[in-house]
Amino acid sequence: MSRPSARSVVKEIATGFVDLDVRRSDEPDDGPIAWPGYRAAREAASKRSGEDESVLCGTAEIGGVEAVVIAFEFGFLGGSIGQRTGDRVEAAFARAVESRLPVVSLIATGGSRMQQGMRALSQLQRIARAAAGARSVPQISVLRDPTTGGGWATLGASADVILALPEAQVGFAGSRVRPADAPAEAYTAEAKLAWGQVDRIVPPAALPGVLERWLRLLTSPTTEAADPPHALGSAGLPDSGWAAVQAARAADRPRAAEYLDAYFEWREDVSGDRCGGVDSGVLCGFGWRGGRTIAYAAQCGTATLPAGFRTAARLVRLASRLGIPVLTFVDTPGAANDAAAERAGAGAAIAELFEAIAGAAVPITTLVIGEGGSGGALAFAAPGSTWVTPNAYFSVTTPEAAAAILKLPADEVPALADRLRLRPQDLVELGIARSVVGPADRG
Repeated sequence: MSRPSARSVVKEIATGFVDLDVRRSDEPDDGPIAWPGYRAAREAASKRSGEDESVLCGTAEIGGVEAVVIAFEFGFLGGSIGQRTGDRVEAAFARAVESRLPVVSLIATGGSRMQQGMRALSQLQRIARAAAGARSVPQISVLRDPTTGGGWATLGASADVILALPEAQVGFAGSRVRPADAPAEAYTAEAKLAWGQVDRIVPPAALPGVLERWLRLLTSPTTEAADPPHALGSAGLPDSGWAAVQAARAADRPRAAEYLDAYFEWREDVSGDRCGGVDSGVLCGFGWRGGRTIAYAAQCGTATLPAGFRTAARLVRLASRLGIPVLTFVDTPGAANDAAAERAGAGAAIAELFEAIAGAAVPITTLVIGEGGSGGALAFAAPGSTWVTPNAYFSVTTPEAAAAILKLPADEVPALADRLRLRPQDLVELGIARSVVGPADRG
């Protein structure tokens, strides 16, 4: 199977690529463990690929944004990671930190180089240390075919944003070492997207534009808090608690996607909790508004799954690290509370988001746009910086759940909604919300 060279891949997405000048580790011609024929294999790989190592590292411009680029050359011993690969990757991250440049890794590797034994495997620790030391700059990985072994378990899976080419082979186990009965589809970019381990699959033709957008988003920090969005829909306040609940539950009420589309000029989503889960009822990502970037984590009106809380926590931690303010939208009847949610660690996931928001080093703005059901809603809210729309409510729990807890009959639910003081205006009086937002001025 013919694969494009690393330099041709870089040329497709970037301009002005300049190789880094990297000091190479001393290495005997036959490698650190004197592997028979290693020198000849390297020479043949160099002649075939036109490169002297399995990775190119340099600086380039992607859509006008300067970045450090790490590009694997699969034609050189299968893009395998050896000692000199580690030299180059380490130098690339050092340059990124020194120059405050984002890192884009274009990965195509079969893993560690067998002919170097443990010296090759130990490069994974070196690469992980270099990437960890560069957390002050954005890191984006692009998973090409294949991305397996240590390439996936270091540069690939550890990046802030993970993009993948369609049908790329992605997995820790390469095709020659995985179980014979393992389904091939489990080792694809599409599977990793479904399992919350990849943010987006991008066709090659679209990759330059997508990378440009991501680089613009992640390199535009600001200290200014996000303004709360204007309310969409009805501007009238409910006259009772039960009316507030009914308004929040109305099928035609504006939802998070509508608010995001109205608020941002354009945006890019992240997807998944990186440990096997995706919650389609939570939208997270970064958006462009008025020349600056704002991160968002939005509930979409469904019971929030553990994966949703973990994805939101991932988003908040990333935004905090990069100096990007966050906007959250509260809209859920509550956290999912079935057996599957408990098995997936609902309590720990909610705690993770509470902690991420409590420890954020950037301002967080919250707008309650629908149902605010108990702790599953509160986990998305910023203390002291929460606003509410007229067709929303926020409560210690839903009126129905409160009735069940207090052993009250179902016909008392509407009256109980009043006693819970969950209307928008009640939330302002109680100091939970700063104010009720109105619709945009159309005049």
